Amino acid sequence: MICTRRHALWLAGGAIATCAVTRSSGAQTVINVEMPGSARGERVWFDPLGLSVAPGSTIRFTNRDPGNSHTVTAYHPKFHDRMRRIPAAADPWDSDFLLPDAFFEVTLTAPGVYDYYCLPHEMAAMVGRIVVGTPADAGWEGAPEDQSDVSDQVLEVLPLAQEIIAKGNIKRKDRS
Repeated sequence: MICTRRHALWLAGGAIATCAVTRSSGAQTVINVEMPGSARGERVWFDPLGLSVAPGSTIRFTNRDPGNSHTVTAYHPKFHDRMRRIPAAADPWDSDFLLPDAFFEVTLTAPGVYDYYCLPHEMAAMVGRIVVGTPADAGWEGAPEDQSDVSDQVLEVLPLAQEIIAKGNIKRKDRS
């Protein structure tokens, strides 16, 4: 099961849009992932890009890029007919476009590897990987062996699940 919450701002009208909320009272831990970008917008990324969390953790993705809108979209056939790159027991998610300072939350309960991307910036390798639990957990599902659905640039950026588990989180600069 995945619970999501989205917070968006309407910058043009200056009004705050109401949040669509579906929450599980069991989620206790909130971990932040930011979506920054360079001043001219030529580089965009998730920070951290690799994250290890316990089942039931809530991840909050916040757009910190003043010049771009971003999405947080799970690799799944439900969204843009992509290959599934999240555990079979997990529900896919898509934040829709997040304006600067808006956030999206997702609670991940199924153990395994979750790959996600920013829809308009996937070709710039704006992707990330979350490892929920460990391979010793019942129902664990690792990263897919078929890598043909993503570009070489994406594969180059995504850290291995073992590396994420060992380090806890991986920032993009740690991989450059």
